[in-house]
Amino acid sequence: MTPDATTAPAAAPYASPPDASRPAASAPARRRGPMAAVLLTETRLFLREPGSLFWILAFPTVLLVILGFVPAFKEPDDTLGGRRVIDLYVPVSVLLAMIMAGLQAMPPVLTAYRERGILRRMSTTPVRPSALLTAQITLHGAAALGSSLLVVAVGRLGYGVALPGQLPGYALALLLAIAAVLALGATICALSRTTKAATAVGSVAYLTMMFTAGVWVPVQAMPDTLRRIVEITPFGAASQALDQAASGHWPSWAYLGVVALWTAALGLAAGRLFRWQ
Repeated sequence: MTPDATTAPAAAPYASPPDASRPAASAPARRRGPMAAVLLTETRLFLREPGSLFWILAFPTVLLVILGFVPAFKEPDDTLGGRRVIDLYVPVSVLLAMIMAGLQAMPPVLTAYRERGILRRMSTTPVRPSALLTAQITLHGAAALGSSLLVVAVGRLGYGVALPGQLPGYALALLLAIAAVLALGATICALSRTTKAATAVGSVAYLTMMFTAGVWVPVQAMPDTLRRIVEITPFGAASQALDQAASGHWPSWAYLGVVALWTAALGLAAGRLFRWQ
């Protein structure tokens, strides 16, 4: 179920400007300011990538719909406290959207920019390389959030899955999980010198995080020992936090703390290890 690695967008908007010290930019782009111009350019490139759009925005919902065709998944299960399997898979599909964005889509793009020397060229212009990094994080975070909302809506309308009973807690767990996956993606970018390396490392992390998020077996249905191990991983803890909030309870501060600690540690590692060239 692993998708092909997302190809990096074309480098044309930043490559080989007439003046080597400055990237080509239209007058409207200059009026918008460097950060806004980079964000607009990256948004256009992102929207031209049907692979990224499908795997981030559509695939988690498609998976939920496929699981909804299994009759047993729509029946209450006493071992799950009277809940249905499909109820558990809404938070899982939400996490899957984040994993797709942070581990499959973003690392190859940023690594390709560095490998082609685009970040190095940008460092000599008013458009700082950090603007490109910020734009990528913003885009992939927004895509993951949009996909999450789509999953929740389809779960509610298609299968009668209750909306999160503890909405503020659900939102907090959701934002922490997005921050964690983007920090992990940035760390992979920092450690990978080439696009192929980023794709390989991202794929291993992708499969691992899918398991800990409960894609194959919901965390709540795992054996006790395995569940305790999974709960100290960022997406195992996030899965439990989202499930608690969906059930109407404030998510455990222990689970939120695990996700926050992973985010801080990965963010610190990415900041220290990331190289622009």
